[in-house]
Amino acid sequence: MVNAAQAGGPLSRTALADHLLALIRAQGPISVARFMAEALGHPKHGYYITRDPFGVAGDFVTAPEISQMFGELIGLWLATVWQQMGAPSPVHLVELGPGRGTLMVDALRAAKLVPEFRNAIRLHLVETSPTLRKAQAAALSDAAPTWHNHVAGVPAGPMLLVANEFFDALPVRQYERAPDGWHERLVDADGQGDFRFVLSPARFDGSDSPVLSAAPLGAVWETAPAGLALAEEIAARLAAQGGAALLIDYGYTDGTPRATLQALRGHKAHPVLDAPGTADLTALVDFAALADTARAAGAVVQGPVPQGTFLDALGIGPRAARLSAAAPAEAEAIEAARWRLTHPDQMGSLFQAMAITHPHYGPLPGLT
Repeated sequence: MVNAAQAGGPLSRTALADHLLALIRAQGPISVARFMAEALGHPKHGYYITRDPFGVAGDFVTAPEISQMFGELIGLWLATVWQQMGAPSPVHLVELGPGRGTLMVDALRAAKLVPEFRNAIRLHLVETSPTLRKAQAAALSDAAPTWHNHVAGVPAGPMLLVANEFFDALPVRQYERAPDGWHERLVDADGQGDFRFVLSPARFDGSDSPVLSAAPLGAVWETAPAGLALAEEIAARLAAQGGAALLIDYGYTDGTPRATLQALRGHKAHPVLDAPGTADLTALVDFAALADTARAAGAVVQGPVPQGTFLDALGIGPRAARLSAAAPAEAEAIEAARWRLTHPDQMGSLFQAMAITHPHYGPLPGLT
């Protein structure tokens, strides 16, 4: 079944597009997850492999790039949680998808306020991009990080993990409700080589939940198998070895089926299927699904709460006031950054913060 309304626009010929076109012509339509994984992570032509996408000159700006306050508050949060854990030394501090290393630079600077914590840290960065690894090495040279392609490479022991805008980039599968039931959305190519969405002729039978059963014709349901598998792996490790993971991302908490996959290029919306490998592909995170998965693996979940609520509870207001007092000429910019990070009309309500922890910890800062 072809969904003509979801067809891609004219295809810009890229090396990755040619690779995907050959794959489809050899094997047939591919899943949205496969398309997304190749577009972002192909070892030679993938979006994150070939560029630094962050900042004004890139395609998007993340919270750590907006203000040092974001990373500093996370650093103090980590120090507080470490104390609640019983101050284990050493402790593995892990960041998934560290970007340029900006968040971790600010977090480690704040961590110096608790010298015992800073001394206990063994820093691990989970990053597959050679380009971004170089930027992280330059930014964090004094912290002696170790790099891994996957969190499984982090040595055993108590762990504190941060994932800011990481789960939204993990591949999603999409399913659409047709008159005869749910069918998976696939990516195909037409006779001219332009990519388009089609529906698998096979009916998907694993969608019998009350929410999905009540969904209207044409509704789209997204699921992120890679994200759920990673949440399960992290939760199982934390439950067995101790620690906590802080996940901050833009997403939703009600579990309602929806289509959220989008592409960004130059800070503007970009057709999802056009010129793969040249635009960021991202989807809203289903925090309810992540939480259910983590609990099933034996961990405890705290939150999610809106990012604005989380940062306000951690003291972003007083921190902004102190920075403004120290640099009056920057006061307007500091306040603008605080507003952007916390206001409900900006990142304050769209982004959520959630922790996955060992079962024996009490309430963590900002999440209750």
